[in-house]
Amino acid sequence: MLRYIQLREMPELKTSASEWFHSKWGVPQEDYLECMEAYLNEETEYGWYLCLDEEKIIAGLGVIENDFHDRKDLSPNICAVYTDEAYRKLGIAGNLLNMAVDDLRSKDITPVYLVTDHTGFYERYGWEFLCMVQGDGEPDMTCMYIHR
Repeated sequence: MLRYIQLREMPELKTSASEWFHSKWGVPQEDYLECMEAYLNEETEYGWYLCLDEEKIIAGLGVIENDFHDRKDLSPNICAVYTDEAYRKLGIAGNLLNMAVDDLRSKDITPVYLVTDHTGFYERYGWEFLCMVQGDGEPDMTCMYIHR
């Protein structure tokens, strides 16, 4: 049975969640832990959202100030959106995106941004193309989306 949670509901998952995100994106685990600890310690409302199958993390995303791009004025950013391959095409990422946007909106944090190379996916969940941005150390521009 799939279950959607905010990390604050199960803070004991912090280490396994940071390991899971690191294994998907290659960003140092310490970076994920630092962001998660700031959220758990209520230093920020930029949260972490997970989908569990029983006790196993199978999808997740986070919210951070800036997702490694040159438009520092476009904040906060959804980051690290990932669903394990066996669970794709079930609407899980969309549910997590909606959960994050709704949670942020309830805290008067709007709009929200994300960078992606995927076109057509995010529009299904209310996201709109905003502009092109330059990723840190990236040769090509990438798409910035907004959810108002």
